[in-house]
Amino acid sequence: MSNSTLILGTRKGLLVLRRNGQAWRIVHETFPGIPVSYAAVDPRNDTLWACADHGHWGQKLYRSHDGGATLTEVEAPKYPEDAVIYDVWADGAEKPAKVSYLWTVVPGGNDQPERLYIGTEPGGLFQSDDGGETFHLVEGLWNHPSRRQNWFGGGRDQAGACSIVVDPRDSHHLFVGVSVGGVYESLDGGRTWQGRNKGLRADFLPEPYAEYGHDPHCITASPSNPDVLWQQNHCGVFHSANGGRIWTDISQADGPVRFGFPVAADPYDDNTAWVVPGISDEKRMAVGGALCVGRTEDGGQSWTELREGLPQERCYDIVFRHALDVSGESLAFGSTTGNLFLSDNRGDSWQCLGNYFPPIYSVRFA
Repeated sequence: MSNSTLILGTRKGLLVLRRNGQAWRIVHETFPGIPVSYAAVDPRNDTLWACADHGHWGQKLYRSHDGGATLTEVEAPKYPEDAVIYDVWADGAEKPAKVSYLWTVVPGGNDQPERLYIGTEPGGLFQSDDGGETFHLVEGLWNHPSRRQNWFGGGRDQAGACSIVVDPRDSHHLFVGVSVGGVYESLDGGRTWQGRNKGLRADFLPEPYAEYGHDPHCITASPSNPDVLWQQNHCGVFHSANGGRIWTDISQADGPVRFGFPVAADPYDDNTAWVVPGISDEKRMAVGGALCVGRTEDGGQSWTELREGLPQERCYDIVFRHALDVSGESLAFGSTTGNLFLSDNRGDSWQCLGNYFPPIYSVRFA
């Protein structure tokens, strides 16, 4: 990844920012007024993908081969006609499954140049093997026996496949985070799946340590050691050193690092990661009215609160799950209040790139 271009998915369109020296400026602005839930560049071929929520007109998928200057619509994933969801709030009543949100687009491995994955609401994982021309539902995950009783909506109406991790060592090794449902692992390219939720806690369930029904807000793997996984969960921050077999709660006992959405892992050091905490599910705003980024450099045993350059009073910002990214020594994040921040020294200090952006849904270096 480069740290000279930022791709923003916002409540009012797609924005591409580019650095010239120390200054940043918007070079492309697309879909003004239309929510863009996620946008990122595929590093294998420099294709930019954007997911747009057109409301009454549904979910749209776009791609660009010129860095966002022009975008072309690609047919978005569709559920098979016989696919149904089970409404856990209505005694499991069946309803036709329909894509109501596009959460994320993730490239397959380098040995799969045409492979793409898209995570959707109501929880389906879709796969393309022709560079995004067509998509099909990954039936193995959709038909997992836990879905009927344990997948449900939390902040949204239905479950969402909001995190997808492809192991860079083995393209057939996948993790998917379903909110609400849990973490799932496949070792065979998506044909079969196992739950990986041991050690996670779901305080909103009758049995907090149930096998399924967890709410992973964001899951990522350490690039230097993909067996090390991190997640911000509805009930804390969790870490796994063994590929999700066991999760450990690494939240602060007496500090702000607990509830939140995004997590970014250091590209080179598997002990280092960053989160942006909020107060709680009921109070989704900066802790104590002061924005901070939490950084651990010892696998979550301790946290440093990074505040230099960030607002420290009367701050209401919260950062969504895809709105924090890291590239080398640089980090960037955007908030739902429309503030965009950048650090070029691993979070030690921050500069504000703008206060008047639309609410920011995703931030990605490209």
